Order: sequence, then structure tokens, then C-alpha cells
Amino acid sequence: MREHAPRRRARGAGATLTAVAMAGALALTGCTASGGDGAVRSASGSPSPSPSPTPAWDASPASVAAVGDSVTRGFDACSVLADCPEVSWATGTDDGVRSLAVRLLGAAKASSHSWNHAVSGARMAQLPEQMALAAKERPELVTVMIGANDACRDSVGLMTPVADFRASFEASVRRLRAAAPKAQLYVSSVPDLKRLWSTGRENPLGKQIWKLGICRSMLGDADDMGAAAVARRDTVLARVVAYNEVLREVCAGDELCRDDGGAVFDYRFTGEQLSEWDWFHPGRNGQARLAEIAYRNVTAAGPPA
Repeated sequence: MREHAPRRRARGAGATLTAVAMAGALALTGCTASGGDGAVRSASGSPSPSPSPTPAWDASPASVAAVGDSVTRGFDACSVLADCPEVSWATGTDDGVRSLAVRLLGAAKASSHSWNHAVSGARMAQLPEQMALAAKERPELVTVMIGANDACRDSVGLMTPVADFRASFEASVRRLRAAAPKAQLYVSSVPDLKRLWSTGRENPLGKQIWKLGICRSMLGDADDMGAAAVARRDTVLARVVAYNEVLREVCAGDELCRDDGGAVFDYRFTGEQLSEWDWFHPGRNGQARLAEIAYRNVTAAGPPA
């Protein structure tokens, strides 16, 4: 606390009482004052520690590891009911997609300095194990896209509770920090499953594939517009929104984490971007759009507003 010189010299008992009162206020509030050497000192006279600087975000990391679910594995992007990691938005090598790793590292280096530990069908509860594997690679950047399978269950009652989702994501971040404390973390939002239903239901073949059991909580009885079906889909959407809020909040608590600001959730996928086999997962075009979103956010001067 810095004191300004009074305009007139204080006189008599009043000045003494004023000085005593100010000293008491300093002792009670723990205000700091500057010592003669310029150091900031507490009321006890001991130097106060300087705040640690916030680490700067590196917009050009030299290696990338990916964790998540079927989207990051390129499921149904190349053939029916099969992974196709070469077209993954995060670490793929396909020239048409130009994955995040390719855009950051170049095609030649991406193949040797990127790793895909995502697993099709994975839910948030499996992410800590994936994160531990990714951390072993000592990557400079880890990408996360997960949560759709936590909402895509056989019924809304089986969806992962939000509290459990949060606990598993927090555990995942702790796993990363324990093994790779300097790794940056990029977190994608969960896609808008209701919008994918609305777009995909226009394709008769896609709806036949949905009947095999893909995301029944949202895609079951795709043409049913009754009150119960509408309420079911709205419940799934609300859970996805809650998951995205968890991802944002947990990421905000880690100084080396950046989320996408809801960009993937907000992206309006069309039939051109969806798999020609299931009209739900991203196809090559959709994977390329996801790579664009990620690259834009990772290389931006600051996090999304």
C-alpha cells in the first residue's frame, strides 16, 4: 500500500491517533507494503512471493497424440463398420483430409511424430487409460474428442451421469499432467447429435444402418415425431450440452489446455460431410472440416472468445 504525502502537517493528538489506526488496519487486513529495497512485503515484513507467469501457448507443437472415440479413428469413413485412422482429423495421413498433424508438422514428419490412441466405442470412463498411453509418447500436443458414446446409449437412462463424466475427465487430465506435465491439451466439443439425426434421416440407406444399433438414444425410431420421441431426443441433446460445459470448465482449470469454444458442436454437418455408409459419423469431407476447425483453434493467437 502506497501512502501520499498530506498537504499539511498533521498536529497534536489527532495525528497520533490517525497513525495508530492506520497501523492497526494494516495488521488486521494483511495489506502489503513496499520495503526500502523495492520488494513487496507483507505486514510482517517478509517478502511476498511473485506470481508465476502463465505458460505461453505454443501454436506450432512438434508432435501430436490423439485420444478419443470412433470419430478420431475415422470409423465408417472408408468402408462400412470399420476404422480408417488414415483419414483421422487428428493424426491421419490422407492427402484429402490434411489432418491436424499434417497441417502442423508436414506430411513427412506427421507419420513419425503423431500417435492415435483413440478407440471406437470409447466412453469418458476409458479416457484416463488412453491419456496415460498418450502421455508415454511425450507429445507436445494431445487432442481430445470424446463424449458422444456417453450420450449414445440404448436408452436415455443409460447415458453417463454428468458427475461421472466430470470425474473421469478430471482423472484423465491428472494422468496427463503426472506423466507429461508440459504437454498442451486441445479439447474438442461433442458434436450436436440431434443435428446429425436431423441431417442423416434424409437418407433411407443411412436409416437402415441406424437400425443395427447406432446411437439408439438419439437415432432409434428415426421418423417418429411423437411427443415421447421428441422428448427423448431433447434429453440426449441436453446431456451433450452438459458434457460440453464440463469439458470447457475442466479445461479452463488447466493452464496448458485450450478448448474449441463449441466449434464442433456448432458445426452444421451436411450430407456431404457424413459417412456414405451410416450418415452419422464424419466421412472424409467431414474429417477434413474437423481438421480445419482444430488447426484454426490450435494456431490462433488466443483461445476462442
